[in-house]
Amino acid sequence: MRNVLWLSMLLIFVLEGSVLQWLIPSVWQTKVHVAPHFILIVVLYIGLYQNRHTALVYGLAFGLLQDMIYYSPMLGPLSFSMGLSGYVAGLLHRRTHNSIVFTMISIGVGQLLYDMLVYGLYKLFRVTHLDFQWVFFHQMLPSMLINLLFALAIYVPIRKYFEFTANKAENEAD
Repeated sequence: MRNVLWLSMLLIFVLEGSVLQWLIPSVWQTKVHVAPHFILIVVLYIGLYQNRHTALVYGLAFGLLQDMIYYSPMLGPLSFSMGLSGYVAGLLHRRTHNSIVFTMISIGVGQLLYDMLVYGLYKLFRVTHLDFQWVFFHQMLPSMLINLLFALAIYVPIRKYFEFTANKAENEAD
């Protein structure tokens, strides 16, 4: 079953970097910068519904792929940020009951944590000179809203998948 998750995430990874850039209207890109982080959303779901350590591994692996292939002028900030966000989502899972409202709030907070960590690392190493307020309102919030729409769209299928794998693992243990 893990192979299905890996293959699905690889497909989302390829789509995120290629096809989805064409689907975002160019009018949006003049005033705000919308970045789909659908891999991050899946990593946050893994943290919420599976295990924080598994989310950390998936976040580090796919963040490193993004560092190398798509986005980053440095090696490591996306990997670190995605892994840490997935781990924090896994910590939230242990503290409360999962409902759709809690899940969407957790994913929104995880998305903002990821973006703030990336911005902080880029600011620390002088990769960016943009003001935080401008980045927050023109990049982080619009990206968070688009990613929350994606998270809401895949909520039911991904939750059923994780419940199915948990039940299957429980039955194999018996």
